[in-house]
Amino acid sequence: IVQEDIVGPSLGQEAITNGFISFLVAFCMILIYMVFYYGKTPGLVADTALIANVVLIFGVLASFKAVLTLPGIAGIVLTLGMAVDANVLIYERTREELRSGKEVKTALSDGYSNSYSAIFDSNITSILTGIILFYFGTGPIKGFATTLIIGLLSSLFTALLISRLIFEWLLNSEKYNDLTFTTNITKNWFQNITYDFMKNSKKFLTVSGICLVVSIISLAVNGLKPSIDFTGGRNYIVRFENPVTPEEVSSLLNKQFDGVSVVTIGSSNQVRISTNYRIEDEGNTVDDEIEALLYEGLKSKFDGVSKDQFIHRYVRNNGEVKTAGVDDDSTFGIQSSAKVGATMAHDILEHAAWAVAFALIGIFLYLLLRFRDVAFSVGSIASLVHDTLLIFGVFSLCYKFMPFDMSIDQSFVAAILTVIGYSINDTVVIFDRIREYRKMYPNRNQSEVFNEALGSTLSRTFSTSLSSGIVLVIIFAFGGATIRGFIFAMLLGIIFGTYSSIFIASPIARFILGKKAEKSTKEIALEEKEAEKKNELTNA
Repeated sequence: IVQEDIVGPSLGQEAITNGFISFLVAFCMILIYMVFYYGKTPGLVADTALIANVVLIFGVLASFKAVLTLPGIAGIVLTLGMAVDANVLIYERTREELRSGKEVKTALSDGYSNSYSAIFDSNITSILTGIILFYFGTGPIKGFATTLIIGLLSSLFTALLISRLIFEWLLNSEKYNDLTFTTNITKNWFQNITYDFMKNSKKFLTVSGICLVVSIISLAVNGLKPSIDFTGGRNYIVRFENPVTPEEVSSLLNKQFDGVSVVTIGSSNQVRISTNYRIEDEGNTVDDEIEALLYEGLKSKFDGVSKDQFIHRYVRNNGEVKTAGVDDDSTFGIQSSAKVGATMAHDILEHAAWAVAFALIGIFLYLLLRFRDVAFSVGSIASLVHDTLLIFGVFSLCYKFMPFDMSIDQSFVAAILTVIGYSINDTVVIFDRIREYRKMYPNRNQSEVFNEALGSTLSRTFSTSLSSGIVLVIIFAFGGATIRGFIFAMLLGIIFGTYSSIFIASPIARFILGKKAEKSTKEIALEEKEAEKKNELTNA
């Protein structure tokens, strides 16, 4: 052992506290929303299942002695969103059954039965993704996959079993036989949607195409802002005279370095500052420049200390500042510096890329197996690629002027994986309804079928997206600057994922189905012509 350090958290206690409080506030708002949208009793039943889900997730993680990281938190946020989604799917189907004139017990039973297909398909695609990511991924990828799989299994258990048991118990009493799964305010929301999604799809595909071109150009010109995780950097151990927090030091240095990593090390008044500023450049002049920038950013914390004393360490005796000698122990300023390599090595990135690629292939094959048509698989993968490219594009366009750090780090990788999980869940639910309507109305125009399916799932899409978005917006606003870039990427994912499920995946699937139908019609016409010719020849 050459050296040993006790490293503190990169998230200071204030940031951890703010993050926890903001999560609780957001979670409580989801609980309130379920009551507001579906009524007191159904809302409270769903809330009970959600609370049980949270307890189960953290209980299982604790029993596995899992380490809670930002990627892991991403997996938990995603599974909570999908837990809400399962309850929403059940309630939406129950409302449909009630509108058809069924009594509550029958409507609820049919609501559960009719929603099983969508719930299982959407969750199995995400679980399949999690398994592939866990097997092929490393580090943060594996952490994300672990919490994702645990959370999804827990969500299925609470949504399908716990809430069902509560309803079975409640409906034994006549008191609850008048449940409507709605309120006076929300009962007419998203009813009788007549918007022609398919007719207007070209407009949205054109807008998306333009945005994708802009994103690709920006990626080629501006690139992305890689973090120290990917580039390596320089580490500086700096000791202050008074305790400081990582967030405090980061905010002082962000103007000089446009993003730094700060962790407490050894004691509350000592931090390790990491930056990849001019990491490709060598020589003493670069080191001198960085040390000067450190002094400029932190001099408000070093009263009466010159740049030279800050760089070469100093001591304060009776209020007088002196440059430290060789034998002085309790010194302040820069204690040491070192150049370090990337924590996300090439092989880790390669494993991550392969993991995502295999996950996409797995999703493609599963959807092909379940929907028995390549159109739905192509539409799903197209929407995933669309969402991912747009997020990269936004980060490429905005990292230079956004008031928070938008570096591409391990957490960003987890956010992209979350986007894939959320987007595919949303898409599969819509496709499941399209499949159902195609069986019910085999002779109806395909565009009408798609429009009716999209209209009937719009209430569910709104509720799920809003509930997930509420969590992220509140954490983004109050959770602290350290995780703001990570939450921003996930928030973009929910917006783009919702949009692409309706306006990208569905129109592409409809287009491919139309081409196949057109081809089949031409083949039938050609066969009929050939048959006529044969008959003519036979008669002749």
